[in-house]
Amino acid sequence: MSMSIEEYEQALPEKWRESYFQLKEIIITHLPTGFELVMQYGMPTFVVPLAVFPEGYLQREDEPLPFVSLGAQKNHLAIYHMGIMGNPPLLTWFQEEYAKQVPTKLNMGKSCIRLTNPKNIPYTLVGELMEKITVEEWIERYTHYQEKSGNRK
Repeated sequence: MSMSIEEYEQALPEKWRESYFQLKEIIITHLPTGFELVMQYGMPTFVVPLAVFPEGYLQREDEPLPFVSLGAQKNHLAIYHMGIMGNPPLLTWFQEEYAKQVPTKLNMGKSCIRLTNPKNIPYTLVGELMEKITVEEWIERYTHYQEKSGNRK
C-alpha cells in the first residue's frame, strides 16, 4: 500500500519539516493553475492530471505526467523539476540566479535541486522558477521531447 501525502508529511525528518512546508506553500502559490498534487514516486508531486493529458507519462494511461516533486531526504530537501531538464535557457537562468542569491554552490542533478542547508533555501527564486512553465507549455515540451526521442506513438 502506498503512503498518502499526509502520511509522508507526518514522517518528515524534524530538521526539514519547516523548510519543506514553506517550499510546498511557495510551489502551490507560484505554480501556474492546472497542476494537481498527488503522491507519485514516493513523494508529493505536482502533475498534469490525466483529464488534461490522458496519454500519461511515458504513455502509461494510469500515470499522470509529473512536473515538480518535493521530497525530504535525510541530508537534503529535493525539488525534482522535470521542466528544467532539456531546457537550457531555463537551466542557465536558474543557475545564474542561484549563484547570485545563495552563498553555497548549487547541488543539482539532471532535474533534482538538492537543498542541504535550511538557512540557505532561496524561496523567492523557487517561486520564480515555478512561474516559468504553464501546464500547456509543459505538455508541449514533453510531447516534443518524446517525439524527438522516438518514444511517442
